[in-house]
Amino acid sequence: MTNKTGSYTTSDLSRRSGDIIAEALRHPVTITQRNKPRLVLLNIEDYERLMRQSDMRYAGTIENLSDELFAEFEGAVDAYADSDESNR
Repeated sequence: MTNKTGSYTTSDLSRRSGDIIAEALRHPVTITQRNKPRLVLLNIEDYERLMRQSDMRYAGTIENLSDELFAEFEGAVDAYADSDESNR
């Protein structure tokens, strides 16, 4: 028996893991707990595609910038400030 919404509870997962895993091989399945989405089961190909498409950038602080990157950032800020002043 297939759930048309692709969403199951954690209790469903305990009782029907084989059916739910079979469905997750076809399309992502959401697992809910206390009526809130908590997990997504998906096949390895979809997972690997998502990982390849993910943005690998990270957030940092000025203190973490290399001297070269800081100088480039500082130059860009100065150029912006100069262009902003000349447009006034």
